This record gives sequence, structure tokens and C-alpha cells, in this order.
Amino acid sequence: MKALVYKGPGQKSWEDVPDPVLKEPTDIIVKMITTTICGTDLHILKGDVPAVTPGRILGHEGVGTITEVGSAVTSLKVGDQVILSCISACGHCDYCKQGVFSHCLGDEGRSGIGWIFGHLIDGTQAEYVRVPYAETSVYLLPAGVTPQQGTVLSDILPTGYEIGVKYGQVKPGDVVAVIGAGPVGLAAIATAGLYGPSRIIAIDVDANRVEQAKKFGATDGVVSTDADWKDQVLALTDGLGVDVAIEAVGIPQTFTMCVDIVRPAGHVANVGVHGHPVELALQDLWISNITISMGLVNTDTLGTLLKLVAQKKIVAENFVSHTFTLDNILEAYDVFGRAAETKALKVIINA
Repeated sequence: MKALVYKGPGQKSWEDVPDPVLKEPTDIIVKMITTTICGTDLHILKGDVPAVTPGRILGHEGVGTITEVGSAVTSLKVGDQVILSCISACGHCDYCKQGVFSHCLGDEGRSGIGWIFGHLIDGTQAEYVRVPYAETSVYLLPAGVTPQQGTVLSDILPTGYEIGVKYGQVKPGDVVAVIGAGPVGLAAIATAGLYGPSRIIAIDVDANRVEQAKKFGATDGVVSTDADWKDQVLALTDGLGVDVAIEAVGIPQTFTMCVDIVRPAGHVANVGVHGHPVELALQDLWISNITISMGLVNTDTLGTLLKLVAQKKIVAENFVSHTFTLDNILEAYDVFGRAAETKALKVIINA
């Protein structure tokens, strides 16, 4: 089969690789229908995720059709279309029993990390993929939800919702600021609206993305390259700052921006994947009663979000800006990697 293979920092290749095979009784093999590229894939290519070694097939999102099932799989069958969660959960380890699927202790890598696709095992940017722990790691695609919509549910919607909105404890009447209006930031904006905040402020260096964010529920937008960006944000509050600041970029500057605009007793929710240390000014934060949260998504809300997408409460297709075929995945990487120029949000890659 063909697959997108990581060759080391800054290097990738679309090439022939062996077809995946069943290794465990709980595995399935899936023929990919659609996949996508995540900002995390770009971090991997920069060398920010050293656990990803050369030769790894990238990708951790997508929808596909089951072509083989392991001997222990009883609730799934050949021909089923399924959403592949970016988090693989064995369902029976101590962390899974606590609902902390992101730190599943399953056998794949034995690392205590549930994100294994395109990280510790081969991923979804390929014609076929082996899916471990299938019955606790995939969701049947219901009628009325397209594979493209389902792919948005693999990662960005649960990540924005769980790590940004739920961990950020957004509540009715809050003023919420989301720094970074990329796909995950837009997911946080779209799902924050479910909680009835009084304002959702989208902040980004790209004026186009700030404008696009209004389609997802942002009430206001601020371009962060403006010299007075902070004053613009504070003017949209009572002058004390926002109740919840969500960081959805993954660089030190944007984390600092969140700290600069959050009000006393407010909440900073870090969603972005950071490849470098961030300075934490505890001498200023403790006296302001600031809560900081962060984490790797559990995807335990995927089923709930799937219902909301099916009922059009969340318009998943709004996230898709470009569509490619799998054979053109290198072009898709180029477009996604130059999002400021190409105006790319989520790129969908159809097999």
C-alpha cells in the first residue's frame, strides 16, 4: 500500500510500504475513506515530538471501512464504516477505568499514552491501517454523517471541547478568549457556544482566520499583530480581563498572551502542543488566583459530539477548507503548512 512516512525532522515521503496485518485478537484492519493533517503532524515534522521515529506512518484521524476483524471482536464486522479516535483505549487498565483514556497503559508501546497512531505505531495517512483495541477505540459512523464530518470528530472537536472548554470550566455569561483560530481553536469556539458565554473573542495573527471564526460562533475578533490588541480585548470585558483564556497555538508567546488577558480568579486552558518550555510567572499568578489547566485529549466526549454533529448543532463541514485525494497528500501538507497564505483550515484527504 501507499502511505505518508516520516523520515526525520523536516522530511517525509509518500511511498510503498507493507500492508498492515492483524497482530492481536482485538485488532481490526480498516481501509481508509478519508483522513486529514493535524497541527501535531507539523510539530512532528519540526522534530518537536522525539518519540516519533523515522519510518513511522503519520496521521491519527480519519474514517474507514473495516476489512478484517480479530477473533475477539464481536460488536464490529467487515463492511462497517467507523470513526477512528485519535486516542486508542484498551478499556481495562487502571487509567481507562478512571476514564483517563489519554494515558491508557495498553500493550502498544507500554508508554502510558493513549495517542499511539502516527506516534508510537503506524497511523492513518495510508490506504490501510491496523486499529488496536478496536471495540473501545472506534465509533460507528451513523446515517446522515459523512466520512468527512466524521474525520473532524477524530481529534479536533474533542480536543477543543475537552481541553479548552471543559477544562477551562466555561460557564454561562463568561467572556471567553481563544488565542489561535486554527482548527482546534475553532473547535473550542464552536463548542464554547454550547455553554452560553456572553462573548467569545477570537484572537489570531491572521485577519482571515479571525473573520472565519465568526462562522463558528465568535462574537468578536482581534488581530494580535495590532499594537493595541490587548487593549482591544480588555475593552470587550469590564476592563478586568476575560474569564477564560484558551491557548490553541502551542508557542510561549501565545501562552503569555493568555496570562496577560485573564482576570483575577480566571482560568487559562492550554490546548496547544508546545515544543519548547514556557515561562510561568508564579510570582504574579498566585496572588491573582489564576487556574491553569492542560492535557492530552481523552476523546471520551466523541460520542456526545457525534450526536451534536448528526443533529446539526455543530456544523462539522465548516471546518473543511480544502479537499485532496490521498495521492496528493504532499500537496495537502504544503497547503496546510502555509495556512496563512492558503487560508487553509482543515484539509480533508479522500482515499
